[in-house]
Amino acid sequence: MFAFRLRQTLAEEHHVIQPFDQDRWANAYRSYTAEAALAVFSSVRRWNLALIRAVSPEALSKKVTHPERGEMTFETIIETMAGHDLNHIRQIERIAGQSAEA
Repeated sequence: MFAFRLRQTLAEEHHVIQPFDQDRWANAYRSYTAEAALAVFSSVRRWNLALIRAVSPEALSKKVTHPERGEMTFETIIETMAGHDLNHIRQIERIAGQSAEA
């Protein structure tokens, strides 16, 4: 989802982000293997990093509005994305630890 939001923020003037139900969104992930999910995540991550490295300093301050979080900048989306990834890594580590204990 961040890949789309990053690109839409750059492409549109003061874009309004469309919120979504992440639990419903995540239901589809049950059909993926861990290997397939990691491959997709890694590819999209590389694509996002290439985009982020290529943007101008002015683009970092480009504004976007999130209906639940208010006004943000492109840079804020990047920071949110980084924190989001760290949160998911901790979740995976916790689940893997529970599986190892079983």
